[in-house]
Amino acid sequence: MAEKITLHAVAPVDLTGKRCDQVAHLLFPDYSRSRLQAWIKSGELTVDGKQFRAKDKVYADMVLDISATVADEEEWSGEDIPLDIVHEDDSVIVINKPVGLVVHPAAGHANGTLLNALLNHYPDLASVPRAGIVHRLDKDTSGLMVVAKTLSAHTDLVNQLQERSVSRTYQAVACGAMTGGGTVETMMDRHPRDRKKMAVALVGGKEAITHYRLMERFNDFTHIKVNLETGRTHQIRVHMAHIRKPLVGDQVYRGRLQLPKGATPGLIEVLRNFKRQALHAYQLELWHPETGDRVLWEAQPPADFLSLIAALRLDKKEREQL
Repeated sequence: MAEKITLHAVAPVDLTGKRCDQVAHLLFPDYSRSRLQAWIKSGELTVDGKQFRAKDKVYADMVLDISATVADEEEWSGEDIPLDIVHEDDSVIVINKPVGLVVHPAAGHANGTLLNALLNHYPDLASVPRAGIVHRLDKDTSGLMVVAKTLSAHTDLVNQLQERSVSRTYQAVACGAMTGGGTVETMMDRHPRDRKKMAVALVGGKEAITHYRLMERFNDFTHIKVNLETGRTHQIRVHMAHIRKPLVGDQVYRGRLQLPKGATPGLIEVLRNFKRQALHAYQLELWHPETGDRVLWEAQPPADFLSLIAALRLDKKEREQL
């Protein structure tokens, strides 16, 4: 269903002489600059009842009106896929995404995605960019994601992500024994030979910062807590592999499974059957787009992750008794 937007504002003295698109962005901060420029061009945003160009000057006491209809973004359809909803209100939905669920339709995954499930749950999301999805998790990474239910919430959350005021904390199990936490700070870009992979970039790329600290140490593995300062694709997986502590089960960045010497048969079986990266987004904290309150949600890791931790603890205990 299309969303109807009706807004009204008067230009103050301190904005006199500025471009129409600049004034609109300051008076209607809930909407992106590109969307406001589109409304100016279409005549859905008027000044004193007249159609202006984006570059036209606006003066004090001029009246800006928006009467716009936001059409559905794409021809995606809703699908009856179960959702684990941690929180929902008029502005946001917080989802605990399961392992195996692709977030957004793409080549090879035209349907059966989180986006399709969201549209089935709340059809009005069709009028919000990407059905309200503002960040992603890999298919085989579980955990918390926030989804915007309105255009204004979408703009607010995107701005928070850009300003790095959204806190995303993960639990992971890394190969190798660690003695302490740390920070990995590199540039990241597409892998030069395999475009499906990301890599630490020696030249160019985008800044990527990952903080990690120890939760529990085992004989040959470490349970860690990871906090993202930036949000690059596969960032945690690439950074942990970069410091030679790849995630358990990571089929892309870990390389061939090397079973530790002396591991108990029970742990060996669990490791051989753990076919996805041991990574779970368990904590999400942000400023609520509507209330302005700082809000926090948590979701415990799924059963396979907890079973892995249990097997590591048992292996450690049994080997200590030898």
